[in-house]
Amino acid sequence: MVFKIQDTERKILEIVSQAAAKMQVPAYVVGGYVRDRLLARPSKDIDIVCVGSGIELAQRVAGELHPVPRITVFQRFGTAMIKHRDLEVEFVGARKESYRHDSRKPAVEDGSLEDDQNRRDFTINALAVSLNEADFGNIIDPFDGLGDLERKIIRTPLDPGKTFSDDPLRMMRAIRFATQLDFVIEPATFKAIDTYKERIKIISAERIATELNKIIQAPKPSVGFKLLFDSGLLQLIFPEMTALHGVEIRNGRAHKDNFYHTLEVLDNLSKKTENLWLRWSAILHDIAKPPTKRFHPEQGWTFHGHEVMGATMTATIFRRFRLPMDQKMKYVQKLVRLHLRPISLTKEEITDSAMRRLLVDAGDDLEDLMLLCEADITSKNPDKVKRYLENYELVRQRLQAVEERDHLRNWQPPITGEVIMEAFGIGPSREVGEIKNFVREAILDGIIPNQYEAAYALMMEKAAEIGLGKV
Repeated sequence: MVFKIQDTERKILEIVSQAAAKMQVPAYVVGGYVRDRLLARPSKDIDIVCVGSGIELAQRVAGELHPVPRITVFQRFGTAMIKHRDLEVEFVGARKESYRHDSRKPAVEDGSLEDDQNRRDFTINALAVSLNEADFGNIIDPFDGLGDLERKIIRTPLDPGKTFSDDPLRMMRAIRFATQLDFVIEPATFKAIDTYKERIKIISAERIATELNKIIQAPKPSVGFKLLFDSGLLQLIFPEMTALHGVEIRNGRAHKDNFYHTLEVLDNLSKKTENLWLRWSAILHDIAKPPTKRFHPEQGWTFHGHEVMGATMTATIFRRFRLPMDQKMKYVQKLVRLHLRPISLTKEEITDSAMRRLLVDAGDDLEDLMLLCEADITSKNPDKVKRYLENYELVRQRLQAVEERDHLRNWQPPITGEVIMEAFGIGPSREVGEIKNFVREAILDGIIPNQYEAAYALMMEKAAEIGLGKV
């Protein structure tokens, strides 16, 4: 079978072919680029394997491109990468690998194309396309990867137990590819994941998080999480999430299975946004329900304070996965902490004060919070879903009206601590905090308008009340 090379990539692959011919080394395109092109998926990463020096081949190819691209060389790994227009092309010499039991870092030696295909993780990633003059464009497929693409199957080229024991990250990759491509993991391959799941403990948190994020960014991430759960991997890498699984019944009263509820929320949200961190907020919005679960004979099951504890657990989970502890984590924390607030605003007697407080607390993330809350509606009753969505639309309208009137989005109170200290000639103190909080609450409660003059006048009244005089 001949591989149809896209016009946008043909020129650079012909240059690779010519450079390899001058070096008298066979060269091939391998892996993800071949797989994705056969599946009609976009791909901007091209991996070139040559039976010789990948670094030298990269240098020759770069010399033929205009403008001449910068070459990034990884001498230790014998690889080099060049960026040409919107493509990243990586070059490596064909190699043979062997592994120690306590490490996923292999001992590497020069090898043949066959050796290189044998070391690949899955049959669909072991496909190669010849760049050699005699058979340019021919597909080399020793493990029936083409058949697995047709059948939509994830399968290892060699014994799956050895494949996963050698590099346990491949277990995560199997689930990630099944999720991204909507493929099925072949039974023997999936059984091997269950058998060798404990080996995941030698993989760094960063690498696990990278694969997990790719699962989360898939069109339907619940597929991956169910596979992680069924294989036993999820318990090892993310025990807080498996703790959500299950239903407890007491006195004939049950709560919902919060694991499957969370996956529904995640899928619902994924239909509306590709924002990775917003999707993380769906995963973590109920994460503290297990430790906050209580049963009351009259009320039934409660999870009081799970949004507050969930925000605290968010930081712990991000730290363990080595996820960014910057604004991204704080954004997820905020959404987890606030996710119950909009539903409380659907009651008729809710005041404008409550609306103002949500506007201030959510700031620019208000719309993302509303998306999360709408995704959190997982009832199987269409009338109930319709009613909840209509209620949220009313909340949106009220929030918009309050915002247009009071201009409180990303609000900072007009009276700051600095203004108070300067007015009364004092330093940081309890009185400064008391006055500042008093003015802030008065504005949010609608007692005074959100204006400097009104706030300053109230500051003076409060100061006089507690015995402070203006300088």
